[in-house]
Amino acid sequence: MKLVERIETMVELGKYLRGNPSGWQEVRQKAFESNKWFTTEFIDLATDNIISQFLQKDKLEEWARHYYLDDNISPKNIGIIMAGNIPMVGFHDMLCAFICGHKQTIRLSSKDTVLLKHIIETLYVKSPETQGYITFADMLKGCDAYIATGSNNSSRYFNQYFGVYPNIIRKNRTSVSVLSGQESDKQLEQLADDVQLYFGLGCRNVTMLYVPEKYDFIRLLGAFKKYSYMADHTKYKNNYDYYLALQIMNNRYYITNGTIILTEDEQPFSAISTLHYSYYTDQAALIDNLKKDENIQCIVTEGMTEFGQSQAPGLFTYADGVDTMQFLLAL
Repeated sequence: MKLVERIETMVELGKYLRGNPSGWQEVRQKAFESNKWFTTEFIDLATDNIISQFLQKDKLEEWARHYYLDDNISPKNIGIIMAGNIPMVGFHDMLCAFICGHKQTIRLSSKDTVLLKHIIETLYVKSPETQGYITFADMLKGCDAYIATGSNNSSRYFNQYFGVYPNIIRKNRTSVSVLSGQESDKQLEQLADDVQLYFGLGCRNVTMLYVPEKYDFIRLLGAFKKYSYMADHTKYKNNYDYYLALQIMNNRYYITNGTIILTEDEQPFSAISTLHYSYYTDQAALIDNLKKDENIQCIVTEGMTEFGQSQAPGLFTYADGVDTMQFLLAL
């Protein structure tokens, strides 16, 4: 397939998803039944972002021009191990390899076997040539390079198996927000999105707040009430009840609005339904240190990742700051 054909194939996929046909609606429901964290609301959110940010013709063409893509690439076989923490989180890796012109063998996460498989099978129907570019496998062997996303623990195994090949191996990451105390009500509501979309399961979800001394949390908790409906989600509510009980039994100070629990903690990773916070005195020095922290994916604050945008990545937004396209084109 020529580059122009690969771009057009993805544009057509975007049109298919935007049309929300009955087949896609059935797949959404099936995905939710197999993984209760994948609510249809959040599947729709992920789908809308893929359509608007990844599958627009002008954006794909600009992306291709940026890397001087042409039809002279020597195709390699890229093994891709996908994560499954939020719906279709591995789509960007698949798109990178496809637009570059490489072949790819994908191992889906057990948490997200339905959505991406349907999308690829839809590509097979719309453009049969894609069957020569994208395949699935339970075991990845004999690939020329690997992109693997997982936990800190799984990354050790990935390094053991794939370390002798060109690779991108991703570990656990999370995101934080630095507040000045002067944020508007709208910005705080947008911050609630950064924290609670996808139940906070993504590496781009904010799990830690840095606030000035004597910060008033009242307005913040009010803004987070937009997600009070999560108390009706059984798995989320079980987590909330569990961590609330821990705070009470351990006699720890906490703040809650009935849906999310805020506790003072220096650890940037927080559990589902909880949000850590810490006080700072020098904002500039804090941000400089956070930029150097390999555990941090996004810093949500004025002038960096804007409020409400952490879960709206674009084509040029690469996980862990590693340019996937450059990696693939250098093989």
